[in-house]
Amino acid sequence: MREVEASRFVLAHPRAVRRTLSPESVVAAEGTFTVDAVEETETGVVVTAVGPGMSVPLRFESLEDGLRYTAEGEVGPFDRLETEVTVTDEANGSRLRLRSSVSLNLPLPLADRVAAWKRRGELRRAAEELAASVG
Repeated sequence: MREVEASRFVLAHPRAVRRTLSPESVVAAEGTFTVDAVEETETGVVVTAVGPGMSVPLRFESLEDGLRYTAEGEVGPFDRLETEVTVTDEANGSRLRLRSSVSLNLPLPLADRVAAWKRRGELRRAAEELAASVG
């Protein structure tokens, strides 16, 4: 398993940044999957994200300072995918931080490194997109 992170300073109050965070906005900002369905459950929101040749259920939960989500069940090549999106106060604005743990269920050497490299790109793209959406 590999852990990756991306962050971005946003010239806005943390509450304003947090208001832009939703399961749908996070999935869209990452750019790999699109939202196919959203279901409210007793334990959180489940987003069915679809991408090239796969459908991934992502269980979201609210945090005091953002969101956390995990991939559930059989998730294609993933053995584990967990991500936290947090917003903290920083001088004259906010720090938007995305942290993810990823592991592939593939018997290939360096598979987790490749997954982490791709995931880091998704997190960087999401940080840029989410920061730009704060209005």
